[in-house]
Amino acid sequence: MSDATLHATDQNPDDFAVQIADQIESFLVAVTEVAKGDEPDSAVPFLLLEVSQLMLAGGRLGAHEDIVPDERYEPDPGPELDVDDLRENLARILEPIDVYSEVFDPYEPRKAPVPARISDDLTDVITDLRHGMVHYKAGRTTEALWWWQFSYFSNWGSTASATLRALQSVVAHVRLNQPLEELDGLDTDQDLGDEALETEAGRVMVEEIAGPLGLRPVR
Repeated sequence: MSDATLHATDQNPDDFAVQIADQIESFLVAVTEVAKGDEPDSAVPFLLLEVSQLMLAGGRLGAHEDIVPDERYEPDPGPELDVDDLRENLARILEPIDVYSEVFDPYEPRKAPVPARISDDLTDVITDLRHGMVHYKAGRTTEALWWWQFSYFSNWGSTASATLRALQSVVAHVRLNQPLEELDGLDTDQDLGDEALETEAGRVMVEEIAGPLGLRPVR
């Protein structure tokens, strides 16, 4: 990648900020709409698309040189919006496939996968993104970009990428008509080893989840 690409915001910082903010705002609006449950039969494909597009914004932030905030200390963005209702609605819509197993860092010594929830992940990502959006809408553009870049590296980037892998896996299992391991009986507050995962996991035939999630196997 050329220096011109990495330093593109030096030439058009406002354009870059607007593009990133637009992508993030689109994600926030889209997931909020999915959580309303008006169209549950299209939830998984829609979330797959939206998380994929969000990761493009994250990649652009990650590839860019370090963004330095204007002020030494972060201005107070005010109280965080409550996400409990959003999380519960997503969990209800995604119930058949909400729980999945995740390895948090591929470069750490091998560790057993732990259970995670797509609904928790999405609301965690939204919390980070909303925090930066408050700064952006208040006119603190550099602060917003700094926060989005910092939290991309420290939290929402890895969380969103794990969610993307889970959603892509669900779609792949259904489209290829392969049985899906059911992990929704697992306790996501516990760390479970491989043997425990194998013991708890049940088999779910894709036809049981395809229709309600808006997916169809490849014929």
